[in-house]
Amino acid sequence: MMRLASNSVLFVTLTLFVLFGTLNVCDGQRLNGLKMRNFYRKSCPKVNVEKTVQKITWKNVAANPSLGAKLLRVHYHDCFVRGCDASLLLDPTPNKATQVEKEARPNLSLSGYEVIDEIKTQLEKDCPGKVSCADILALAARDAVSFQFQKQMWDVPLGRRDGRVSIASEAVLDLPSASSNFTTLLQLFSRKKLDTVDLVALSGAHTIGITRCGVISRRLFNFTGQGDTDPSINPDFATILKAKCTGANGVILEMDPDSSTSFDGHYYRNLNANKGVFQSDAALLTNRFAKSLARSFERDNRFFRSFATSMVNMGAMEVLTGSQGEIRKQCRFVN
Repeated sequence: MMRLASNSVLFVTLTLFVLFGTLNVCDGQRLNGLKMRNFYRKSCPKVNVEKTVQKITWKNVAANPSLGAKLLRVHYHDCFVRGCDASLLLDPTPNKATQVEKEARPNLSLSGYEVIDEIKTQLEKDCPGKVSCADILALAARDAVSFQFQKQMWDVPLGRRDGRVSIASEAVLDLPSASSNFTTLLQLFSRKKLDTVDLVALSGAHTIGITRCGVISRRLFNFTGQGDTDPSINPDFATILKAKCTGANGVILEMDPDSSTSFDGHYYRNLNANKGVFQSDAALLTNRFAKSLARSFERDNRFFRSFATSMVNMGAMEVLTGSQGEIRKQCRFVN
């Protein structure tokens, strides 16, 4: 259902999400052609697809806790380009002049692909040719984040099919940047039929994971080209960041300082204290309604519920269903 543009109506919408929890799509209903429950019950009757994905994902996250942020980021970057069709997972192939999405500059730091490969290999043994890489990625991103809580944090509608096209230049155009202002962010989200609530909630993914000094170097040392610092950063926080980043673009920074391994509302508490690491984080505070959402999301329960709803919204963007696309035998290559 399209949300109205009025801030007051949007606030009521958010309040309803808070009161009644995650978007509740009844069994048998569909979202952009996706089915909320039991999609693979008939095509894979001998295996529980979601349990298989969860088991392998949780095993890997237990061994490497950083995978929560990594797999979530891969899912984001896939969905914002051509929709959630696993086009990001395609490897470059010989004799093709066009670069694939993996080779686009915003995607060069992505990782975690090997977990998707492991899941796909197992499901091809259990249920060959039935489970798409796009569905696997959506489930693995959910399960990687959910490991901390030992329960599924949101339902994932299923039925996506895999795309056959992957173009690096599209990733450059469609992916939000760490230096984007609010207008640019909202334009990119609006093109995907996502709104301000989705923008603020999905930005909360920055509550886990790391970045590097090079990503924010200009913000710290040459914001307007005059050797200055972005004035929206808390001065004490800016001093800390500068001390870490002076002359060392490769130094690792927490995206949510002091809480980067815990999925919670701490990101918003930092943000509202002007301690957002990225310019795109700080940009959320330049819009009155976005700022009010950021304040409300300091409460974990409110953040979790809106994040869940927005993940469902994002996961249904421009999906291929039915006879569109294909079910890849290997996630890195078209059939």
